Amino acid sequence: MHANKILPGELRRHHLFGGLDDDQLAQLIESARIIHLDEGQHLFQCRQPASQFFMVRSGTIRLYLSAPDGAEKVIHLVTAGETFAEAITFMAGQVYPVNASALGACEVLAFSNQTFRAILRESTDTCFRLMADMSTWLKRQLADIDALTLQNATLRFTNYLLHQVPAGTQHEVTIKLGAPKHVIASRLSIQPESFSRILRNLQREGHITAEGNLIHIKDISTLG
Repeated sequence: MHANKILPGELRRHHLFGGLDDDQLAQLIESARIIHLDEGQHLFQCRQPASQFFMVRSGTIRLYLSAPDGAEKVIHLVTAGETFAEAITFMAGQVYPVNASALGACEVLAFSNQTFRAILRESTDTCFRLMADMSTWLKRQLADIDALTLQNATLRFTNYLLHQVPAGTQHEVTIKLGAPKHVIASRLSIQPESFSRILRNLQREGHITAEGNLIHIKDISTLG
């Protein structure tokens, strides 16, 4: 992949752009730009006017809200190949409802809302893909609400670990956490001290071993 060039193939792999024809895809790429972010650098801030949506090419973007007392709540962690903020294209007032900052070095593709809306007017197929994308996001948010209200903190964390396990893995596996532990704790609505205690308990019970951001699950079936 050319570092400073957006290639049609990398966009076609994403379902949001798969329905575009060659001319539409070229039009979208022409309006796009590549953004490089250092660790902690903001892509946008809450209530900032929104004229673009994004796709993570490398790294992880943290979407979060800040409370008046300075506390932060992580809403979502966006990883390579995922898009975000596309739904704002159709919102009245078009402002970003959350903050977005980089966890480590990131490369992000930024697309023009105005250009994408013009393309959608010509592509019913893409409109349906976008509706499916929004439905998936809604289902994920509802699942998060269920998890936060119905599951205890240990179960939320073990479910998070299991979602990181590659498909087809049968027994033991080592996974690398994609974000600092305090960020994951915020994402799961777990207090940092409780998160540390959960890690210690899971290790003491023999389910996992932890070294830095590497978690070795000794038997996947024991966490299910």
